[in-house]
Amino acid sequence: MMSSVIKEIKYIFSQKSLINQFTKREILNRYKGSYLGIIWSFVTPLMMLTIYTFVFSVIFQARWDTNGETSKVEFAFILFTGLFVFNVFSEVVSQAPNLIIANSNYVKKVVFPLEILPIVALGSALFQALISYLILLVAMLILTGTFYWTALLFPIIILPLLLISLGLAWFLASLGVYIRDVGQIVSIVIPALMFMSPIFYPISSIPKEFQFIYSLNPITYIVEDMRRAIIWGQLPHWGAVIIELLIGLTISILGYIWFKKTRKGFADVL
Repeated sequence: MMSSVIKEIKYIFSQKSLINQFTKREILNRYKGSYLGIIWSFVTPLMMLTIYTFVFSVIFQARWDTNGETSKVEFAFILFTGLFVFNVFSEVVSQAPNLIIANSNYVKKVVFPLEILPIVALGSALFQALISYLILLVAMLILTGTFYWTALLFPIIILPLLLISLGLAWFLASLGVYIRDVGQIVSIVIPALMFMSPIFYPISSIPKEFQFIYSLNPITYIVEDMRRAIIWGQLPHWGAVIIELLIGLTISILGYIWFKKTRKGFADVL
């Protein structure tokens, strides 16, 4: 089993050049034909940060702590961190059910590695997340004069989320070929999951009888640790990171196995 997994990992790495090529094309195609082009990658998160901050801190008078000591600037940072972390997951998973269908011309090409398509989607989402991460660091430095070295732990904290997203993407990309309703179901689940994660509110505000539900949501710990490291300069909960990493590895391996087992029937369905 382990030797088979290692063999598949080596195979995926052997496709590195093709993955990079497709990821670059995916990023450029996103803004193809627009006047600002890739600059939208910077403009979009800034606009969303402004809108969400205005709605929740000005209109709803939301505060992150019960004492109301959180400034609007800090509230914006807290909100923005949760959003860009969750957006990695939502972008990959929401695209997944249609990945193979949208690239059906590659299905009958025996030599084309279809399993790289979810990786390409993940790479594109990660590119956007990195831009948002850099925008957050620069904004914190300019507006509050703070930069914590713990922010550099970003790759370690987000790694479990990448593995979970990739595993689900492999599973949903395959399932979407056989059951076209999967895309519609995912479009409903994603917004529900966003509001079931501590994106717009602290986990401490959740009634105790419902907190066990949030403890089952792996995104909860990743969002909390990202805020802890970037905004407050604290170390993540390493125990949670390790557990999340194991969960991510399990989901990604199972998702990949499912994809490899079911891809033989893609040509017949499409």
